[in-house]
Amino acid sequence: MAGGGGGPRSPLAALLGLLAAMGSLGALAGVTAVPEEKQRSVDLIENNCVYGNTKHEVNVYVKMFTNSPFLVCMDLARSQEEVIDPKYMWIGPDGKNLEGQMYVNLTETGKLMVMGFKESMSGAYTCSLSHKIIEVTTQEEREMFEAYKFMVYAYREADHAYQVFVRFTTKECELAANGQFFEELQKILNNIISDLTCHITESSYKCHSVKIPKQGLLHELFVTFQVNPFAPGWEAVCHRVPYDCEDVTNMRVEEARDRIGEFFSRQTYALKHEFQTVPTIHYVDNSFSVTRMDSCRPGFGKNDLTHKDCASCCVVCDPGTYSSNNEVTCRICTRPRVKKYGARSC
Repeated sequence: MAGGGGGPRSPLAALLGLLAAMGSLGALAGVTAVPEEKQRSVDLIENNCVYGNTKHEVNVYVKMFTNSPFLVCMDLARSQEEVIDPKYMWIGPDGKNLEGQMYVNLTETGKLMVMGFKESMSGAYTCSLSHKIIEVTTQEEREMFEAYKFMVYAYREADHAYQVFVRFTTKECELAANGQFFEELQKILNNIISDLTCHITESSYKCHSVKIPKQGLLHELFVTFQVNPFAPGWEAVCHRVPYDCEDVTNMRVEEARDRIGEFFSRQTYALKHEFQTVPTIHYVDNSFSVTRMDSCRPGFGKNDLTHKDCASCCVVCDPGTYSSNNEVTCRICTRPRVKKYGARSC
């Protein structure tokens, strides 16, 4: 195998040469930017307010450790009308009156905000509204009662990882250099993303014979691996950001994915411009593909049926269900003894 300078080069030469260029991407160890917080609700949100509905309960999704929107103890139509002598009573998931509780902001107009939301705060929030109706002609007063129910759920953003698939042409499947090449490739990719506290996991390769139109039979290495954001030391990085750090973690692994994509893109350039003779093991142009893999923290899971308005969220597990370890869905307990939200075991 001869390189551009005419000297002998190993199958790894192109990879090793490109690695040095990757250093110009710089380190992102200090990234702490967090995307703007998003509040989700089934019903109308106006000026950070969610209105009730006497006909059905209203689902509200609150990101962990943030404040909920204001829950309004009346529907939108009622809020546009004159309300005489209104009185409000809010009851929390534990069945207790919320007036005077330190973790709520309860306004004189019946709006409720739950502050610093946690798993245990999930559940039913109900409000009773009483007000008077006065007949215009007789001035007769009648007392009216209305009830509103909000189901409020804590949620997290899903943790992201990326499954990568890429192919390399090789001389033959029994070539001793194939295994060495694969090991060196992993080291190089880990080096590229190590400053992001990301790493390569679940990596493997297989060699297959492939019939290519107009080229005959070729031997190719089918390489797959996962770009994972939880390399050793990630917890220490998270301690520098408030509360949970999935936003920052997801930003890091996205950057790692982009770096690796750029790395393989440069392989194509190197083959076309740096080699007079193509190396025995070389990248198959345009074979790079990537798929995002989501997981949820323990006590949370996705459910696009129950929580269709927050289908991409990791929503707190309902009582009677649990999620033990970075799974995607909450499992049903065989013996539903769990009565709390966010259970990690039964």
